[in-house]
Amino acid sequence: MIKKSFYLIIICFLSLCLLSCKSHTKLPVKNITISKADGSQLSVKAEIAEKPEERNFGFMERKTIPDGTGMLFIFEKDQILSFWMKNTPHPLSIAYIDSKGKIRDIFDMTPYSLASVVSTVSVRYALEVPQGWFDKVGIKKGDIVSLDFLN
Repeated sequence: MIKKSFYLIIICFLSLCLLSCKSHTKLPVKNITISKADGSQLSVKAEIAEKPEERNFGFMERKTIPDGTGMLFIFEKDQILSFWMKNTPHPLSIAYIDSKGKIRDIFDMTPYSLASVVSTVSVRYALEVPQGWFDKVGIKKGDIVSLDFLN
């Protein structure tokens, strides 16, 4: 009887541990092309976060995010967007993008900060990349993000 109770307690403990672990859903990845003002193009391999739970979790708890990769957040309508860095250890830059694909704002964000980083105009998308990557590759406000894969 004691042996059965012991095993039951162990099974319950392990079940609770598994249920309490956060699951990192594997998001679909797309190559996103960005056209710069000088006519050149480059691409970012971006995870696509469309559902509210995907957008809410974002890059939380990720310690490394390689250059040339990012996460594209897709919203249902144009709106003022606001992001923060809760539980996000890796420094990021964010580009706010309107429904036509034009980059309207680019901001750097501080790891673990609860301060809101707010778009200056209504936008439909946000693209997060490792901090400084936009500067490093010469991407600026006004450049165009191709979102053809969404149609």
